[in-house]
Amino acid sequence: MPFINVKTNQPVSKAQQEAVKAGLGKAITALPGKSEQWLMVSLEPDAILYYQGSDAPAAMIQVQICGAVSSPASENLTARICELIQAELNIPQNRIYISYFGTPDWGWNGNNF
Repeated sequence: MPFINVKTNQPVSKAQQEAVKAGLGKAITALPGKSEQWLMVSLEPDAILYYQGSDAPAAMIQVQICGAVSSPASENLTARICELIQAELNIPQNRIYISYFGTPDWGWNGNNF
């Protein structure tokens, strides 16, 4: 039940969208028990986004999951996501923020997990 939202101030081509989606599907396995089977991804290109007072290429990424996120697992996922975003969207890793949110309740198909 993970959800990853990638917001960037850069344009994102269809090919880049596919590459990011596929890469996140592989990267999510850094979190125990998570897989692409339940992963939802959102890409928000061309956002108005400033970092350090500059509109140079940047990204804000939110990772939401059902349950808690352990620090070692999130650190592993952060490394994977930063590498992916730098490779596919040409955004330097030092201009990427990633936040993690865990929740005990996650609704799907008329029920909660």
